[in-house]
Amino acid sequence: MIRNHCYFFCGIVTIYFSLLIRALASPTLHFNCRNDQRDALLEFRDEFPPTDDSNLSSWNKSSDCCLWNGVTCNDKSGQVISVDLHDTSLNSSLKTNNLEALDLSSNKLSGQIPQDFSKLSFLSYVNFSHNLLQGPVPRSTQFQRQKYSSFLDNPGLYGLEEICGERHVISLDLHETPLNSSLKTNSSLFKLQYLHHLNLSNCNLHGEIPSSLKNLSHLTTLDLSANYLVGAVPTSLGNLKELRVMSLNNNSFFGPFAKSLFSIPSLQSVDLGGNQFTGSIEFVSTSSSELQFLNLDHNKFNGPIPESISKFLNLRRLYLSHNNFTGSIPGSLSKLVNLTDLHLSKNKLEGEVPGFLWRLSTMMICHNSFNSFETPSQETLLVQVLDLSSNSFHGPLPNWICNLKGLSLLDLSNNHFNGSIPTCLRNSIVSLLDMSLRNNSFGGALPDIFGDATKLRSIDVGLNQLEGKFPKSLINCKALQLVNVASNKIKDEFPSWLGSLPSLNVLSLRSNEFYGPLYHLHVSIGFRSLRVIDISHNDFTGTIPPHYFLNWSEMTTLTKGNDYMVNPTKVSRYMGLFPESIYRSMEMVNKGVETRFDRIRQDFRAIDFSCNKISGKIPESIGFLKGLRLLNFSDNVFTSDIPRSLANLTSLETLDLSSNKLSGQIPQDLGNLAFLSYMNFSHNLLQGPVPRGTQFERQNCSSFLGNSGLYGLKEICGSLHAVSPTAQQADEYSEEEEQIFSWVAAVIAYGPGMFCGLVIGHIFASHNQERLTEKFGRRKLIHPKCSLSTSLALSNKHILV
Repeated sequence: MIRNHCYFFCGIVTIYFSLLIRALASPTLHFNCRNDQRDALLEFRDEFPPTDDSNLSSWNKSSDCCLWNGVTCNDKSGQVISVDLHDTSLNSSLKTNNLEALDLSSNKLSGQIPQDFSKLSFLSYVNFSHNLLQGPVPRSTQFQRQKYSSFLDNPGLYGLEEICGERHVISLDLHETPLNSSLKTNSSLFKLQYLHHLNLSNCNLHGEIPSSLKNLSHLTTLDLSANYLVGAVPTSLGNLKELRVMSLNNNSFFGPFAKSLFSIPSLQSVDLGGNQFTGSIEFVSTSSSELQFLNLDHNKFNGPIPESISKFLNLRRLYLSHNNFTGSIPGSLSKLVNLTDLHLSKNKLEGEVPGFLWRLSTMMICHNSFNSFETPSQETLLVQVLDLSSNSFHGPLPNWICNLKGLSLLDLSNNHFNGSIPTCLRNSIVSLLDMSLRNNSFGGALPDIFGDATKLRSIDVGLNQLEGKFPKSLINCKALQLVNVASNKIKDEFPSWLGSLPSLNVLSLRSNEFYGPLYHLHVSIGFRSLRVIDISHNDFTGTIPPHYFLNWSEMTTLTKGNDYMVNPTKVSRYMGLFPESIYRSMEMVNKGVETRFDRIRQDFRAIDFSCNKISGKIPESIGFLKGLRLLNFSDNVFTSDIPRSLANLTSLETLDLSSNKLSGQIPQDLGNLAFLSYMNFSHNLLQGPVPRGTQFERQNCSSFLGNSGLYGLKEICGSLHAVSPTAQQADEYSEEEEQIFSWVAAVIAYGPGMFCGLVIGHIFASHNQERLTEKFGRRKLIHPKCSLSTSLALSNKHILV
């Protein structure tokens, strides 16, 4: 060990003096690394055993050392001024005079820190944290200027009290520093007895919280959130009597509720959300009279909400969502006169919604079993964010809901409300951002009440029994991003005027009674921001002109990323300003199954015009929509050739042109679309060869059936359907001969048994033709009003259920 230290110190000294001599001997400016500096660094490199994952692989004689990983040179002199070997996987004991910064953190360095650092007069920053160093910290000016965190997690180091002024360290913030370790009981961190603020959030910490954390008795803020910590919360944390803010959310803590925490009198904020705590909760000791924020959501708590929670008289925000709480909302919550936000979503609560809750600004109680309301008094109607979705409410909407003047979100979806949508909602709609009444039993007309809804971003009234005209006052909603009226009985012409809305991203008119042409000669074609449109299962007719899609600008762009549309406000789930239901998009059909899709991604583009009576040629301008991923024109009356411009849709994943009257050949260039994973050309008048390419060869044979002139299907359908372009009839005749011979042989061999089987099979198939066809996909059934099974086959990669 002593010899290793000697070699190491000699290496350090050699590097320092080599750089110093070079700096004194070369007054001329040079922008490249000097040979002697390069050689000194290489000598330093050689003091460490080579490893496969080392970042020092770029350190070699044939390259400029100023370009090496971790090396920084002065822009004017070309001298090496910084060596940063942070997280370089060095594995040795510690072994250059212009250095200004040196970072050797997160390695496996051992031994002592050399005293020779005192010779580096320009050194202003060092970081030796997270190594295996030991011994005294050198008492030099350079070290006296450093922070305590520069030496963190070297259990064998000592002398930090004098060097770093440990008694004066009151705040340590290592947020998002990849520590990649556990909190050791003997960590030097827990010697900071005067520490007030400790932030180790999102540091890749694992293991349990050591009991020695209680030594930090002056802590006022403790943030260990977003790590991989496990185990129970130590009861000893209750001894941190000066603690005000505790954030342990987004870890994997488990076990029963940590009651001891609430014996801390100064506690103002507790966040235990996103863990695996179990059992019931009870506040036996409620000394935390200053508590204002309590988050227990996304755990596994059960039992009733305790009455004792009402003792926290200063509580403002209470989050209990995503647990298994049962029973009703305790009446004692009415004592929490300062409460503004209440989140009880996704539990098993039931009964009546108390009237005192309407004085809150945010009430989110979705996904429970509430079934009625206590009538609130006029002075208590202060709620701004109201989510009552997915409960058991029934009957007409109560009249007092129209008196909610400051509403920004109203979500009543997935209940059993009926009757008409009251026109008095225009009183609440002025401030409204998002409204969802979907999946109820509302009837009558959708009221034309949106003249003053200039802030409205989304309206979803799908899956009701609405009828009549489409409200033209929506033209005033310039902020509108989503319109969903799917699965109603609305009877009107296509609302082409919606194209003038500058932010409209999603439009779903599917499964209504819309009629007439999509295009009018004297009406401009807008929809510049449209990304998803579904007008399937209506009665649209007429032709589409060749230039129809030219102005659909948003679909021409190729957007990458995982952000979601209709999500302009990115807020933490703990802030609770906008619930999950705001992100709802629309219903579409996925490979014959009607599916509810949520959270449409920013890069998702889709057009579904299926199941209408649109005729004429498919517009060539469709080829300009290069961002398009899903295209469904099936079950219409389109004629002529398939436009070759479809080959420009390089992002296309799903293409359905089935059940039309398309003729000519399938464009060969479609075989070059690398992402095209689902296609359907069946039941048209197509002829010629099926394009070559991996994507075509992977399709089901049913995607090409009903086109008697197609050939080249051997790779897809096998020899049974492999029609030759020159001897088609001969092949069919030969095939029939083989089949006849096979049947004769079978009858001779099996006799009466085969006869009985055929009779039974015929009877079974005659009564189950539709089910067999659907299961085995031999042909597509065409319902008089277009079967849902012919609608758009969507990719779950881009629309998340």
